Amino acid sequence: MRHFHCGREEHGNPFFQAMRHGGFFGGRPEGGPRGRGERRRMFDAGELRLVLLKLIEEQPRHGYDLIREIETLSGGAYAPSPGVIYPTLTLLLDMGLSEEQASEGPRKLMGITEAGRQHLAERADEVEVAMARLTALARLSERTDAAPVRRAMHNLRTALQDRLAQEGATRETQLEVARILDEAAGKIERL
Repeated sequence: MRHFHCGREEHGNPFFQAMRHGGFFGGRPEGGPRGRGERRRMFDAGELRLVLLKLIEEQPRHGYDLIREIETLSGGAYAPSPGVIYPTLTLLLDMGLSEEQASEGPRKLMGITEAGRQHLAERADEVEVAMARLTALARLSERTDAAPVRRAMHNLRTALQDRLAQEGATRETQLEVARILDEAAGKIERL
């Protein structure tokens, strides 16, 4: 991805950091690309196990419910994939930290075992840190929700394509469009 420079210090500015890592415009705020195809994870495997165990301690849940609950806790900024959740749930079963409970329908309802409660108690500090990461992500997402900006950018792109594709779009029209865009950029910089 090419990075742009607008003449201002971008290091440390959350907007530019999110832009670089795709957090605002369709990417995942969990880190974005770091190298050749490498992506930082929201949780390591041990932390995800603790988060899932904490959530099924609160109430028995299906895998899909766990994905949605994590997404809700993160303010919609992070939703783990089924390819991560279901193997982790199987591991919790194998470790004796969770158990299947009776449920209606084909989905497996997961509950916590006494060993799971003890495991959480022994790692209470780690659980607190992992859950705090989700709530911090939710706060960041709330402060940086760029949905209105994405909508406006889409409208701008559509208007530009429509106007410049019209027959009779002269050089003067192109220059006027450029002037309007430069004026808008200047106003945004002064916000």
